[in-house]
Amino acid sequence: MLPGLGGMNPAQMKAMMRQFGIKSEDLNATKVTIQTAEGKTIVFDSPSVTVVDMKGQKTYTITGEASEEKAGSGVSEEDIQLVSEQAHVSKEKAKEALEEENGDIAQAIVRLER
Repeated sequence: MLPGLGGMNPAQMKAMMRQFGIKSEDLNATKVTIQTAEGKTIVFDSPSVTVVDMKGQKTYTITGEASEEKAGSGVSEEDIQLVSEQAHVSKEKAKEALEEENGDIAQAIVRLER
């Protein structure tokens, strides 16, 4: 229940929102990526995304576990570490292989084991 709304349940809240021309829907998103002006990349895997449309203005709410990717490469530190350990190579070689394979961990390991 939301404070100040007299104990309104979620169904009542949605009905009230519709009366005011506010539509809300959940997106079936599998991944959300945010690029900041500073070059940071924030990734949400398996997020919960809700879209609220109020008079043509859409607002997206993202909930979930966020991770940060290294700027410019599009490859996360976790992926680099994993490939480095599995293929027994340096992090630099692991990063290069991941970039060449567009972030595909399995393909990067195979490439390095040849």
